[in-house]
Amino acid sequence: MARALPFLVAAALFAYPFAVYFGLRHWGLGGIAPVLLGLFALRFFTTRGGLAFSVARLFSIAGAALVALSWIFRQNEWMLYYPVAVSLLLLSGFVWSLFKPPTAIERLARLKDPDLPPEGVRYTRRVTQVWCAFFIFNGSISLATCLHGDLAIWTFYNGALSYILIALLFSGEWLLRRRLTGKPKDKQP
Repeated sequence: MARALPFLVAAALFAYPFAVYFGLRHWGLGGIAPVLLGLFALRFFTTRGGLAFSVARLFSIAGAALVALSWIFRQNEWMLYYPVAVSLLLLSGFVWSLFKPPTAIERLARLKDPDLPPEGVRYTRRVTQVWCAFFIFNGSISLATCLHGDLAIWTFYNGALSYILIALLFSGEWLLRRRLTGKPKDKQP
């Protein structure tokens, strides 16, 4: 169970927008805030290893801070900014990697192909730039849903539509890469 706990907590936080929506509607801020703070604390203390460790901790700190601000000031709005914070943190990391190579995508590519050729490095740099543009777009829409003030719209975008857009971008890049490298789509490299 101890090994599964980080994955269970991550899955629960993946559903953060739905937890906020359900919690606020059924338990109020005083009921959902301690639950979310507990999840962020568990995420902070159970994540292990490398870059994922650092990123998960940053997300946990940002999420806990926003939930705590909501609870302290008794304003639900603070906790709605967590998806914006996630986009900003990811954007910052990806932009940083453009100036301090290897890029974020190159690091991922090198897990599979440590001897990435120069054209692969150029390609991964371009993909990192595309993800930066996506994080700007996603963060902007997330911010707009916060400012709009409709919890249902916020939940729909941040809990469903943004994940669909991420999946589409990821899938589209994967298909493009397969086409550019000439590898058949049905074969695993």
